[in-house]
Amino acid sequence: MVKPKEEQEKLRLRIKAYDSKLIDVSAKQIVETAKRHDAEVVGPIPLPTEIKKYTVNRSTFIDKNSREQFELRIHKRLVDILNPSQGIIESLSQLNLPSGVDIEIKMV
Repeated sequence: MVKPKEEQEKLRLRIKAYDSKLIDVSAKQIVETAKRHDAEVVGPIPLPTEIKKYTVNRSTFIDKNSREQFELRIHKRLVDILNPSQGIIESLSQLNLPSGVDIEIKMV
C-alpha cells in the first residue's frame, strides 16, 4: 500500500503576452518578488506558443488570388510558488507589470 504524499499548496501563475521579451521580463520580476519573501519557486516554464493566422484578400473583388497573411503569437509561461504566505500574495497583487501582460492566479 502506498502512502499518499503530503499535499502542498501551490500558487499557479499563468502569464500571457504578445511580446516574448516582455513576458520574460515580467516572469523574472515575479520570480524575484517571490524569492525576496523566501518562497520556493518552480519555473518559469515556457508553454507552447499559440499562433492565430488570418488570411485577407488584398482587394475587394478583383484579383482573388492576391492575399495577405497575418499571424498573432501569444506567448505563455507558467510559474508555481510552493506553500505561499500571505505576504507573497500581497506583494504579487501590488506588482506593477507592463501593459500587454495578462496574469491568471490560481490556488492549486
